[in-house]
Amino acid sequence: MHEGNSRRGSRQVTQPSSLPAVPNPESRHPTKVTTLKKGSDLEKAIATAALIFRNSSDPDGKLGKATAKNLLQTQFRNFTEGQETKSNYQDILSELEEHRENKLDFEDFMILLLSVTVMSDLLQDIWSAKNDK
Repeated sequence: MHEGNSRRGSRQVTQPSSLPAVPNPESRHPTKVTTLKKGSDLEKAIATAALIFRNSSDPDGKLGKATAKNLLQTQFRNFTEGQETKSNYQDILSELEEHRENKLDFEDFMILLLSVTVMSDLLQDIWSAKNDK
């Protein structure tokens, strides 16, 4: 879907402990990644998702379907746990299997994460906890 994604060099930059390490791009904006140390929780969350995607993707910047499923099970398990038998979750996994390409770009991956999040029991628990305050 999106062209022009390429892997950068393999040197590592020091990242805040809450963010995974990324290759040192020696590129256009190396300081923007390090400024995330002072970023908001939301910025750090999106940056972490982007870094996990990048570290798991192939050299073309795409994720295979099996890798995407594995990331859901390993990196997103609190949202997927207990959802396996629910029809909404099964529909999302079916859509993943029927995806016209064998690989997902970052946009597709984020849509997958958001779809799972919206239908998860954990999100409902989060909403309930917020209302209890």
